[in-house]
Amino acid sequence: MVRSVAVLSDIHGVLPILDAVLAEPAVMEAELIVVTGDHASGPQPTQVLDRLASLGDRVLLVRGNADRELVSLARGESIGIPDDVTPWAAAQLSPDHIALLAELRHPVSVDVEGFGPVLFCHGTPRNDEEVVLVDSSLKRWSDVFNELPEDIQTVVCGHTHMPFIRLVDRRLVINPGSIGMPYGHLGGSWALLDKGSVALHRTIIDIDAAVAQVVAESTFPTRQEWADLFIRSAASDAEALTTFSARDGRPS
Repeated sequence: MVRSVAVLSDIHGVLPILDAVLAEPAVMEAELIVVTGDHASGPQPTQVLDRLASLGDRVLLVRGNADRELVSLARGESIGIPDDVTPWAAAQLSPDHIALLAELRHPVSVDVEGFGPVLFCHGTPRNDEEVVLVDSSLKRWSDVFNELPEDIQTVVCGHTHMPFIRLVDRRLVINPGSIGMPYGHLGGSWALLDKGSVALHRTIIDIDAAVAQVVAESTFPTRQEWADLFIRSAASDAEALTTFSARDGRPS
């Protein structure tokens, strides 16, 4: 059983914001760092994977849908191309990077002091690209959690890039938000589970410097446009909720 867990998600190949969050005292002091998927599909894929690998046993990486897609593309499999950056990122990966991503599990359960078994996933416990939102209906949550064991009373997910904490029929659900592609506000969002309590955090950084670093260190052809759109959080949380709501099973 671990005493404290810092939870990050959706790094999407953005190294400067990842480094800023990892430098937070509470993250440095956490016994375990869990990253709930979508680690490398972005402008600095190899740099991010190397940084995560350097943390050794202190980090637990959960598979996200973008990680699965990177592996498929890197192995020459035919899949639907989700965006421009994913096939480019897949082509940058070394065999070791591909092996690292291919070995990731989804979901992953960890015993955390004060919480018991905590299930860490990307989309939902049953599917790494399924969408649930802070305002998803109780029926929707009931469907998503239908096969969960009763002893799992805390679920941590990612995928939608928007932080929230809510109760769902006595279960605690946490989304730490996004490191590399935030919706609604600037900086890197993360969560801390410690002594039975949970808190959402945001690391404020020099956004201009982060964009400049990504542009200088990446060779992705449209890295400037990508960084201006995603690192600068051009899409609001309201726009993201509207876009994702159709995938939440509700009427458009």
